[in-house]
Amino acid sequence: MAGDFEFFDAELTQETAETQVVAGLSASPKTIAPKFFYNETGSKLFEDITRLPEYYPTRTEVSVLRSHGREMAERIGPGSALIEFGAGNSEKIRVLLDALRPSVYAPLDISRDFLRDSAAALAADYPGLRVKACVVDYTREVDLPFETDGRRVAFFPGSSIGNFSPADSARFLRRSRELVGDQGALLLGVDLKKDVDVLHAAYNDSAGVTAAFNLNVLTHLNALVGTDFDAASFRHVAFYNEAEDRIEMHLESTSSQTVTLGEWSVDIGEGERIHTENSHKFDHAQVVREAALAGFSKHVSWEDPNGWFGVYLLHN
Repeated sequence: MAGDFEFFDAELTQETAETQVVAGLSASPKTIAPKFFYNETGSKLFEDITRLPEYYPTRTEVSVLRSHGREMAERIGPGSALIEFGAGNSEKIRVLLDALRPSVYAPLDISRDFLRDSAAALAADYPGLRVKACVVDYTREVDLPFETDGRRVAFFPGSSIGNFSPADSARFLRRSRELVGDQGALLLGVDLKKDVDVLHAAYNDSAGVTAAFNLNVLTHLNALVGTDFDAASFRHVAFYNEAEDRIEMHLESTSSQTVTLGEWSVDIGEGERIHTENSHKFDHAQVVREAALAGFSKHVSWEDPNGWFGVYLLHN
């Protein structure tokens, strides 16, 4: 029997996307927001990244969820409304669904096709679960187009919080607090500080999958807003910025070129970089402090034995 599955489409409009792309490429240094990684191809490439031997975050977070899922479920309670920011790694959410047994699961993602496929598969595999998938840019304020019963618990895995700037991270945490309400909670995956060599390898894999993922953002923008990037004229660059405690990903132009979008154009010099993503790394005190500033007064956390990755239950 198929599960109870509803699909809501509130996708980012082309006009809004164009405005954001032009603003980013007009900045100094040039930027492309990491949310534009996630068309169907980008989402599948990221799934491939999570299985790479060098990429520790996914398997480490899954191990934490498997080891401590029962305790998480006891603290959250039965019949919750589980809201996931991003519909990424299905292994994580299945571990959590098995432990929590929520009344409703609501994945939010910008990648329409990937979201529809992954949410429909979960609905089929969990016939007693109501699945309400919504195409939405969760990096902005979220207004759910449906009602939920039970305690709202938001799930933001993969240390995606590290992709935000400190100001945007604080804003996201405040909005999450508003979304779940006074009785709700946020289950947050956080990549902790560790040896730089481990970090470098995770974002510069030997198979080149991360490079393909990074370069795909250009192909996606060509289809989404009508830019004319030549992805073959860029190369993937990733390194750890110790001063900012973050991995940075860039696309470096291998020649002088001009990129157009309608009547607008921008010149990109040889060797010039477009900054596509940050992945900040955290320590425990920093997570607790930022959560408290956002209105989460209490927390419980679990880590893997190496102390590489933490899962935090933030609540009041």
